[in-house]
Amino acid sequence: MLTFIGVDQVEELYREIPERLRLKRPLDLPEPYRSEYDLERYVHGILAKNVTCDDYLSFLGGGCEKHHVPAVVDVIVSRGEFLTAYFANAYTDNGAFQALFEYQSLMCDLLDMDVAGYPLTCGLHASGTAVRMAARITGRSEVLVPATMNPRRLQQMRTYCQHSEVARIATIAFDSASGLLDRRDLEGKLDSDTACVFVENPSYLGPIESQMHQIVEAAHSRGALLVACVNPISLGVLASPGEYGADIACGDSQSLGVHMNYGGGATGFVATRDLPGHIAEFPNQMVNVTRAGAGDSVGFTMYAYPERLSYRARELAKDYTGTNAALWAIANAVYLSLMGPQGMWEIGETIVKKTHYAKRLIATVPGVALPFSAPSFNEFVVNFDGTGKTAGEINEALLARQIFGGVDLSEDFPELGQSALYCVSETHAADDLKRLASALHGVTQ
Repeated sequence: MLTFIGVDQVEELYREIPERLRLKRPLDLPEPYRSEYDLERYVHGILAKNVTCDDYLSFLGGGCEKHHVPAVVDVIVSRGEFLTAYFANAYTDNGAFQALFEYQSLMCDLLDMDVAGYPLTCGLHASGTAVRMAARITGRSEVLVPATMNPRRLQQMRTYCQHSEVARIATIAFDSASGLLDRRDLEGKLDSDTACVFVENPSYLGPIESQMHQIVEAAHSRGALLVACVNPISLGVLASPGEYGADIACGDSQSLGVHMNYGGGATGFVATRDLPGHIAEFPNQMVNVTRAGAGDSVGFTMYAYPERLSYRARELAKDYTGTNAALWAIANAVYLSLMGPQGMWEIGETIVKKTHYAKRLIATVPGVALPFSAPSFNEFVVNFDGTGKTAGEINEALLARQIFGGVDLSEDFPELGQSALYCVSETHAADDLKRLASALHGVTQ
């Protein structure tokens, strides 16, 4: 190779790097393995140090949840035409455009919305995108969000909205007894500069927001939009964003057939009404269907309003999009196709029943309280103030019993005292929930 490019020594390729910046010793790396088997053995040894949610009983949630992934989902997304061409374009399509069109269509059906865009990196990205869209649509610059909002989502939103159409993000108080949004505080903060009200439903802390119709009416009465951030696996039993009048729906669809992965395995979605002003503000691509010629054949194409995309407009684009999570969107489409409306209803009902069974069991533990009275879907807050122990100490004790406890809320929500957020899914059996309750009985004494 050096001869071909006319170079005698490899050092000649680095001659422009100043001597003071060059490392004068070998890199501190292990010796290379000479066989594939030895390398695999070494890597598996590193991975064996991890403890996963398959090894221990897990009640962690807070944005990434353990759900069952049907085997057929893994089989289909592992196919070469999807896996190696996960982004899809005219030169690598091989059916990916049609699969992504089906994804958009299925998400619209689930959300009861008209238009869904190309998948985004994650639900946090989708939330920032949604509120910026609302600001551009309304020409206003303030966003109202609940004080119970996922702290990571709020942090990402503030970062994503810096130097953008959104000048201010303000929080709305919540009712300490029910956990629901404080509508009086909301109505007092709505004004002519409010672009949208952003509501998580269910909320990050678990309660199902039963006031969505009233919140939508309050927002619309002041000319603001309603952005609903939802957990899509809940929509088989909970009202859809379209049903209660949301203008924009967003969220994370990891719960729809995507395994939990550290640093991956997530994809975000944004959907709106079929209004030209709304569609024009999508920063991401869309897959469209069109008739090919005079026959019945159809074709699938990319780009609607391409001038709004960073691919076309570059630094002048209204927002950013990039090579995102199309492979996981195909997993979402396969999952939804398998489940159908009946399956989504059944899994939603199963999760609700198991969650409330877990709450009843935990409520019997001395010193433990469930602070919010509102019904929840799959997550709920557990308070340990009455035990005299911190949420961190409870989690350490549970870990010794091979149980991952809930997300410690004491730092993000100090007003809740020593509390943790517990998550239940369809993967938990009745014995798992009894084991958790029994363990809490033991570790709180």
